[in-house]
Amino acid sequence: MNLLSIEHLSKSYSRRQLFDDTSFFLQEGEKVGIIGINGTGKSTLLKIMAGLEETDEGTVTKANHAVIAYLPQHPVFDPEMTALDCVLAGHRELSGPESGQAEKRDHQDEAALVTKAKTMLTKLGVSNFDQKSGELSGGQRKRLALVSVLLKEADILLLDEPTNHLDHEMADWLEEQLKQRKEALVMITHDRYFLDSVCNRIAEVDKGKLYSYDTNYAGYLELKAQREEMAQATELKRQNILRTELAWVQRGARARSTKQKARLERYEELKNRKAPETDGQVELGSISTRLGRTTLEARHVEKGYGDRILIHDFSYIFLKNDRIGFVGANGSGKTTLMKIIDQRIQPDEGTVTIGQTIKIGYYTQEIENTKDAGIAYMDPNEKVIDYIKNTAEFVRTKDGLVSASNMLERFLFPSSQQYSPIGKLSGGEKRRLNLLRVLMEAPNVLILDEPTNDLDIRTLTILEDYLDNYDGIVITVSHDRYFLDRVVNRIFAFEEDGKICQYEGGYTDYVNRLAEEGKVPAGHILDAKNDTTTSVEKENQTSSMDTWKRERKLKFSYKEQKEYETIEDDIAALEQKIEELDAQTLKFSSDFVKLNEITKEKEQTEQLLEEKMERWEYLEDLAAKIAGQQ
Repeated sequence: MNLLSIEHLSKSYSRRQLFDDTSFFLQEGEKVGIIGINGTGKSTLLKIMAGLEETDEGTVTKANHAVIAYLPQHPVFDPEMTALDCVLAGHRELSGPESGQAEKRDHQDEAALVTKAKTMLTKLGVSNFDQKSGELSGGQRKRLALVSVLLKEADILLLDEPTNHLDHEMADWLEEQLKQRKEALVMITHDRYFLDSVCNRIAEVDKGKLYSYDTNYAGYLELKAQREEMAQATELKRQNILRTELAWVQRGARARSTKQKARLERYEELKNRKAPETDGQVELGSISTRLGRTTLEARHVEKGYGDRILIHDFSYIFLKNDRIGFVGANGSGKTTLMKIIDQRIQPDEGTVTIGQTIKIGYYTQEIENTKDAGIAYMDPNEKVIDYIKNTAEFVRTKDGLVSASNMLERFLFPSSQQYSPIGKLSGGEKRRLNLLRVLMEAPNVLILDEPTNDLDIRTLTILEDYLDNYDGIVITVSHDRYFLDRVVNRIFAFEEDGKICQYEGGYTDYVNRLAEEGKVPAGHILDAKNDTTTSVEKENQTSSMDTWKRERKLKFSYKEQKEYETIEDDIAALEQKIEELDAQTLKFSSDFVKLNEITKEKEQTEQLLEEKMERWEYLEDLAAKIAGQQ
């Protein structure tokens, strides 16, 4: 049954065309993921579905019985209301006089509803139910709104970035909730694993149109490639025909007959037909300053607030080209540690040493509201190009000097948009602009605090490719499992009592290692003091966790697969290099300075070879286990 129809939709803001004669249909039981570049109108589309935005042209038709529950990207609550009241107020609003259909439904009584709300809030890390919403962070308020939506008995769920500000445990819980629920679902998210697991249809907003793919995210990637290939083939055919027709016209054809007139009309139609627009790409050559011998070194760092220990005895020397990911539950201290590394705050004990050549670029979790936040602050009245020029008029890349304007174009800000005030940008566009500003500072250490929040998938993909070739240290805090698998090669997990444990590999490696040890990822461990679940729920949790351990199949992560395909060649190259260094040792046996350099290089190469061999053994063992599951 068709629950929601949008036909011939057109919508513009100022001179910006978001949708042009676009249609969308939602059936019962469908779970649709909306994707597209930031600023293309995804959130606007959801608001139109929710009845909160008007169309310029077109019709929106909702089934008579259909009840819609909507999660905005940035929910607003009365700052004086308690967390629990905010959640229940949303439920009562749906049950009010404007929702006659909902009134007829068999609602749980108030006590049961409160219990359910508290359970959900606890699952999402909110345990102080009486705390005023004005005292909560933006991420916590988003979770209140999410619980409010999930409590409602609706036919259609409209969720705008539901996974933002959720740690891994919360994202896993929400994933299971949405997979089990029978309501039709339309959601905007950039979490690719989440899309793959939950959705049975992907709708891409692209250049004012909606392209629908009846598959999950992995299937969408294949089908989109096919669509683009077909479009290119059609355009190639058009160009070939056009050349033939042009030659005929240039020979001096006369429109004397009906047949000739038709051919001329065909030529004009082919000539005027628009070629398929190619996707803009976020292109950026690696920008960084030279990294010296001394990098970053944390020694016995301690940090706590009150009686709570966030960081306990953390020590690590960051190596050149390190790719480090920090994971853990919300509020565990990840952002605090990033600020300590950047020396924005001081540890209670221990030290952080920063080398003289180190230049840190800090991509913060949110856009700041005060000017003392540096580049994390964005004046809504400042022009887009002026915000970038505040860093540099030109930046040196591997392609040579590139102007600020050109850099903006590479980051999908056309010249028509560069002189607009920042305040007119969407939330995702502001984040993309801020990322460009951070990269243009040419840091050799990148700290990325939740970089996947509010960035579209295409920008994330290009950022990931950029980091592959980035000549510097990358330190990231992220709840995006795909991003961690794609980028990092070492995980630090925040566990109980401020303990930070080190694991080799990406996020999937980390989870696999814990599964082998009979443990669960950081963040899955409930705080006993805040655990309000019933004995039945605990039993179910235990059962589901046992099932998770039992049913979870080992698999290669993206980076592991790539590494497994090339590691034998890497080992052979290192062995060859050692042979060459041995030959050089004989050649320069009387040159003690050169001999010392060769000896040091050989030691480093041998150490690297040893690490590669250990890694090869691990991957071979994992490959054998994966094969045994077939």
